Amino acid sequence: MVGGGQDINECERGNHDCENGDQCVDTDGSYMCTCPKGFSGDGRRDGTGCTADQSTLIKIVVGVSASAIFLLIFVTCLYLILKKRKLVMLKEKFFKQNGGIMLQQRISGDGGSHDQARVFTIDELKRATNNYDESRIIGKGGFGTVYKGVLSDNRIVAIKKSKLADQTQAQIEQFINEVVILSQINHRNVVKLIGCCLETEIPLLVYEFIPNGTLSDHIHNKGKSSTITWDIRLRIATETAEALSYLHSAASVPIIHRDIKPMNILLDDNYVAKVADFGASKLIPIDQVELATIVQGTLGYLDPEYLQTNQLTDKSDVYSFGVVLVELLTGKKALSFDRPEEERNLAIHFLSNLKQERLFQVLDEHLQLNDVPSEIIQVAKLAERCLRVKGDERPTMKEVAIELQGILASKTRKHPWVQSSSNVDEGEYLLKEHTNDYEHTHGDNVNSITYDSMSKHTMLPIASGR
Repeated sequence: MVGGGQDINECERGNHDCENGDQCVDTDGSYMCTCPKGFSGDGRRDGTGCTADQSTLIKIVVGVSASAIFLLIFVTCLYLILKKRKLVMLKEKFFKQNGGIMLQQRISGDGGSHDQARVFTIDELKRATNNYDESRIIGKGGFGTVYKGVLSDNRIVAIKKSKLADQTQAQIEQFINEVVILSQINHRNVVKLIGCCLETEIPLLVYEFIPNGTLSDHIHNKGKSSTITWDIRLRIATETAEALSYLHSAASVPIIHRDIKPMNILLDDNYVAKVADFGASKLIPIDQVELATIVQGTLGYLDPEYLQTNQLTDKSDVYSFGVVLVELLTGKKALSFDRPEEERNLAIHFLSNLKQERLFQVLDEHLQLNDVPSEIIQVAKLAERCLRVKGDERPTMKEVAIELQGILASKTRKHPWVQSSSNVDEGEYLLKEHTNDYEHTHGDNVNSITYDSMSKHTMLPIASGR
């Protein structure tokens, strides 16, 4: 009150120029404008008003940013958790779908056998191959890719990653059965199956790593073929025959390989043979001599009787092995459309030359100089018997192995079960009656015929360098 007059509250009447009525403070005879905490100025509309202090702006920006970052982290974590859960569920789905539970039951039923298959996780194999890095690829085939891997215990392995294919329950059961059986095979001339991974859509298979490539690499490569002497070839043939004999007659369940060829015979640094790739193999019930099955194998190596009747027997492997013997003798591929028509099928061309007494004209040039003709003739005779059209006329793989062991042993001493060929007249042998020619007329390249078996989806050709 001034001079006895009544004090008027300008703030209540709104008779002020403060930016915000809440910032108006009544005084005696007047008013004043203030700014809230964190702001400065005169608070008047026609003055400087109220502006935020710099520290306040920083706090606001930091607060908003922190909230945004927290929200982003929360959303990211939630996404990763859901994604991980989805991956876990997917791995569980594939594990069950691929017979994982069945395999675990089979392994448990073996009572902890030392040779039981190991079940790898997908993460273990990703680490082993550096997430399937291209630099780890050691082979590619029609069924997929083979990677070189290093396990946590520093073991070097070959990991076969197959292409996608449909699977039936029967094929899955067969696959699990084959994994169990093959993992128990312990023969020095058979590539060891270490285990598998069932957490992917198509199972991955893990094998021991064989470093020196395939027999095909060596005998069909001009730069390498000269290093594969006759002695080495004879030993490779003997070891391969021993492996097949073991599979046919000594394994817990007889196994027919069904795709014997140089590409599936691996060599270590000492040229020790290792039979590989059981992708087309069949387990044969002990009380069953033959199986009716859709034809599967590789042109040039297919048993003509099997091709005509669909009846698979152990003699089908014998025929294929006979072709391998011819390749070891000649250095030529089993089927090539780069050769003249009469020479395209090596087995037929070889038998024709035997009949015409031209054996030494078809031999690999690296075998004609310092090698023992009698041994070569014996192996050629054996190849001829393996290549007979009728399976009943072919020897068993056990008989083949024994004969090759005898030839190998005769290099240093006379073997009791092999008749010496020193007195055998080559011309007399070559004039004997031979099998009728049988010729494949399929396509322009050597191809694999593969229609059935879960195995073909999971077991790829193990290529060079494995």
